[in-house]
Amino acid sequence: MKENVASATIFTLLLFLNTCLLNGQLPPGKPEIFKCRSPNKETFTCWWRPGTDGGLPTNYSLTYHREGETLMHECPDYITGGPNSCHFGKQYTSMWRTYIMMVNATNQMGSSFSDELYVDVTYIVQPDPPLELAVEVKKPEDRKPYLWIKWSPPTLIDLKTGWFTLLYEIRLKPEKAAEWEIHFAGQQTEFKILSLHPGQKYLVQVRCKPDHGYWSAWSPETFIQIPSDFTMNDTTVWISVAVLSAVICLIIVWAVALKGYSMVTCIFPPVPGPKIKGFDAHLLEVTP
Repeated sequence: MKENVASATIFTLLLFLNTCLLNGQLPPGKPEIFKCRSPNKETFTCWWRPGTDGGLPTNYSLTYHREGETLMHECPDYITGGPNSCHFGKQYTSMWRTYIMMVNATNQMGSSFSDELYVDVTYIVQPDPPLELAVEVKKPEDRKPYLWIKWSPPTLIDLKTGWFTLLYEIRLKPEKAAEWEIHFAGQQTEFKILSLHPGQKYLVQVRCKPDHGYWSAWSPETFIQIPSDFTMNDTTVWISVAVLSAVICLIIVWAVALKGYSMVTCIFPPVPGPKIKGFDAHLLEVTP
């Protein structure tokens, strides 16, 4: 009797599996965690790519533990980062600690797991792009005009405490040009550019990078029309050249005047008189 029950159970199970296979129903494919990012060292988010769903509704869960711990935790927030993501708020984020995480995919036919991913928040920092990018053509009197660029750091980053250091990079090009001109701005949040083509419409963008981590995306493009007179006028140029030449001439004359005697002595040294050891020159004097 028991053998009949066991045989019936096995037959039913095989029939069920065969029916599922005929209907294209399979266990889910292997998911993959492909990116983790922190905008400010205080929170971070990880995203995964689902595998095949096996033709059935599939549930995904992310579990993790910190290095040195054995207790497993489930993702605290599946909403903030969007679909197929896990967000770690401030209370779940620890610096200088390694997170070991994996994603589990489950449907009626079984489960599959992603490879483990090791994450250190310090090295996944990628800030948001800088904000409030402003560009303006400046025309100082009697000086060459220039393009003045100014921006603000991302709002999620606190630079006042010194906990975070940002470096900036600017790129610009004429509207129809193919290649960008890159300028490294260091930690400053404004920059001057002198060499531009008059009459051209320029596109300008800026991005930032932390001391550890990755460059942000470029900020939205800002446009600026460069005036056709984006050069110093000829009169100003010639006046500047004349003044500079006069100063150089005065410096040369002054230097020659101070060292004139030394220069003459160096070029025409005095001829020494004859000197014979033990000879008294007074003996050659004519006595009356």
